[in-house]
Amino acid sequence: MVTNIQELLIESGAIRFGEFTLASGAKSTYYVDIKTAVTDPCLLEAIGTAIAGAADFEVVAGVAVGAVPIAVATSLSSGKPYAVIRKSGKGYGLSEMIIGDVAGKKVLLVEDVTTSGGSVLYGIEALRRAGATVVGVVTVVDREQGARGALADIGVPLIPLVSISEILG
Repeated sequence: MVTNIQELLIESGAIRFGEFTLASGAKSTYYVDIKTAVTDPCLLEAIGTAIAGAADFEVVAGVAVGAVPIAVATSLSSGKPYAVIRKSGKGYGLSEMIIGDVAGKKVLLVEDVTTSGGSVLYGIEALRRAGATVVGVVTVVDREQGARGALADIGVPLIPLVSISEILG
């Protein structure tokens, strides 16, 4: 979708080759390291700008930790608020699973990398329980290993900025 993002990811060294175990438990000969890559403000700004124009939404949300900088960058670029989805509740304070107002809002969920879709499925479920309407998921890189189908099964479109097949050629 956004060639500039693809070029910036490659230049930043976000694609690494070797033997890796992914969050899903699957083995891979490459790793997409968006979390480190987005510490570069130019790349983070480019991603936020690209996502801000990708869908019609009222709030952007991300599951902690990897998607939070992406949600913040998208918020700054779009001028719309953001929300953070915790992976687990706290035992103190307000102990809410979602930081930010999503009830009754059209929410765009963002993610750094999608593989099977497990993290975003968790985020969608949390947002729906909080009364949000999830209008889509934008991922910086889709590894093309099942996330699109898993999201289609629950009626949520996946919008990748770049697919792994575009990066690897």
